[in-house]
Amino acid sequence: MTHAKLLAAELLSVIVHPTSPPSFSLPRRRPSSISRTEILGIVVSLEAKPRFLKFLLDDGTGCVPCILWLNPRLPPSDHDPTPEILRLQARRVRLGEQLRVRGRITVYRGMLQITVGDVLVEKDPNMETFHRLDCLRIAKRCYGLAKDDLG
Repeated sequence: MTHAKLLAAELLSVIVHPTSPPSFSLPRRRPSSISRTEILGIVVSLEAKPRFLKFLLDDGTGCVPCILWLNPRLPPSDHDPTPEILRLQARRVRLGEQLRVRGRITVYRGMLQITVGDVLVEKDPNMETFHRLDCLRIAKRCYGLAKDDLG
């Protein structure tokens, strides 16, 4: 599965197509459809409930809502994490922590969010800059955008 590396501002500007399930595309970009993404940012808000962990990631371009479900899907697929892995990932999410999050783009009550597939704590403070530069490089090479189109 390919995860599109995006900045928060890019993710929050995706076009939602009213299909079932919804599909997503980035304005002025190829390929036209995306479903999974990878973002990197600082946890600035955290809400823990028995069934899920909801948090906001801020990368300096915007804040992206993320949800990590703590109860596995029934029936589970071969790609679903075990309950133990879900609890381990939830423990990584702390206020002020720099995280790399990969997951599915979803819509809940009209708002975009990432349904988290995996969480990685980034200890190197330079990773945020590297991620941003990587997003710009990918946008230029893979999506055919000029530097001025990147906002």
